Amino acid sequence: MMVAVIGYFADLLFGDPRWIPHPIRFIGLSITGLEGFLRRKNLNARQEKYRGILLTAVIVGSTYIVIFSMMRLAYYIHEYFGSFIEAFLIFQILAAKSLDVESRKVLEQLRSGNLEEARKYLSYIVGRDTKELSEKEVIRAAVETIAENISDGIIAPLCFIFLGGVPLGMAYKAVNTLDSMVGYKNERYMNFGWASARLDDLTNYIPARLTGILVVIAAFFLGFNGKNALGILKRDCRNHSSPNSGYPEAAVAGALEIQIGGTNTYFGKQFYKPTIGEPVKELNRENISQTIKIMYMTSFLGLLLLLSIVLLM
Repeated sequence: MMVAVIGYFADLLFGDPRWIPHPIRFIGLSITGLEGFLRRKNLNARQEKYRGILLTAVIVGSTYIVIFSMMRLAYYIHEYFGSFIEAFLIFQILAAKSLDVESRKVLEQLRSGNLEEARKYLSYIVGRDTKELSEKEVIRAAVETIAENISDGIIAPLCFIFLGGVPLGMAYKAVNTLDSMVGYKNERYMNFGWASARLDDLTNYIPARLTGILVVIAAFFLGFNGKNALGILKRDCRNHSSPNSGYPEAAVAGALEIQIGGTNTYFGKQFYKPTIGEPVKELNRENISQTIKIMYMTSFLGLLLLLSIVLLM
């Protein structure tokens, strides 16, 4: 899996260059187009659910088939060309560097005292409404997003890449993109997005729990409170509306000795999430950079673990 290692470090070096068309953008456009086609008529709840299942199956299945065919063709042309394409796609699948860059934009604006701009940059990486957030709420949202995406954006894709190569890794990203676009529990997507949300829950079940454990280990390596990270992980991992997101978020909150969760606003409606962690320390701007450090260490530990498993098999 040397190509996986190359792809991993390419992501750390280059992130998400704007001049390279990202495969996820094409998946997103496909979701939007197919949703419009499937929902061009008024549908009852059952029809909405069935069409949502169809959307999920078509997007995930076609993504796998397209990438699988692309890889077969690339390796048919030449082994080195195939390896290059494989490493390039792995680099596109992973999101550590881009998450770092986008989160630091929020941090830089907070350090400059520009809360309005911090809210704007935060809105690019979270689903909640950000216009009325206080500075501490902006910090909390950034920490929660980075923590959740340690699993969604790095560890889970790596798991599927090692399990089934680039096609399965990209299929996972299709599931993740579907959930982020139609997996909302609101009136518009409660039925239509049901299949996408459930499949996302299923595919992230093991990676999220693995991420929580890796975050605890990373906390010890980085000098954060690893013992507290483990304690909060055990206690608060289920204090979340998602069956998976609470695991990395609880471990991060414990490591930093902070409390996250609480009331968030989505599409103008307020939703309360149980709190995670204890407010031993007050939320502060540096929690964002600390969470980024945990993200990098966790991702590296995850890569080492997966490589070890492959080498031992």
